[in-house]
Amino acid sequence: MISIDLNLVWTIINLVVLYLLLRHFLIGPVMNIMDQRKQMIEDGFKNAQAAQDDANRLKQEYETALSGAKQESVQLIEDARKNAKAEYDRIVNEAGEKADTMLESAKENVRAEREQTMKELKSQIAGLAAASAAKVIGRNADEKESRDLYDQFLKEAGEGDDDADR
Repeated sequence: MISIDLNLVWTIINLVVLYLLLRHFLIGPVMNIMDQRKQMIEDGFKNAQAAQDDANRLKQEYETALSGAKQESVQLIEDARKNAKAEYDRIVNEAGEKADTMLESAKENVRAEREQTMKELKSQIAGLAAASAAKVIGRNADEKESRDLYDQFLKEAGEGDDDADR
């Protein structure tokens, strides 16, 4: 049979006391440290997930902003092209109008110079005609006769000039 010895009882009591001491002074603090580390790791995972979510959100915002910037740059380029085309058309139109004005002015100057030259030629021809008429008549015509001859000549020369212009 089994005999229960006093040493066995003391050994069991020593083991129970040792277990209680180890549990209180060793296993408890070690378990607390392990729980703290477990909580720290879980918090790290939560923070990493939150950081990853923020990074994804920022990436999406960046892509949206980049897309908007591309569209805006395309719109700015298109607006600049339209403005340049409008400015080009305006400058060409101004140049055309200025050229037309200069051409009309030049035509008017030529016409005025032509008329002035014609008047001078008519005056010179009238003087020559009056002098020729005076020689033909054989005397110097007075002022009134010269003027009458001149007016008659201009009338006849003017009618011939009008026919030439048409």
